[in-house]
Amino acid sequence: MPKMKTHRGAAKRFKATASGKIKRSKSLSQHILTSKTTKRKRNLRKSDLISAADMKKVQRLLPNG
Repeated sequence: MPKMKTHRGAAKRFKATASGKIKRSKSLSQHILTSKTTKRKRNLRKSDLISAADMKKVQRLLPNG
């Protein structure tokens, strides 16, 4: 049986917390920032947790944490 491989694209986007939840960065913060308010851009800098519905999918992509 071969080793389980980590999905490298997912590894760059997600990070596991100590309690086992998975962190993600928010979208819509890369370009066309002039039309967004300062408050909105500031809130986009914060990380967020993935939803419970996506948890199983992302954990399959990241078998080694």
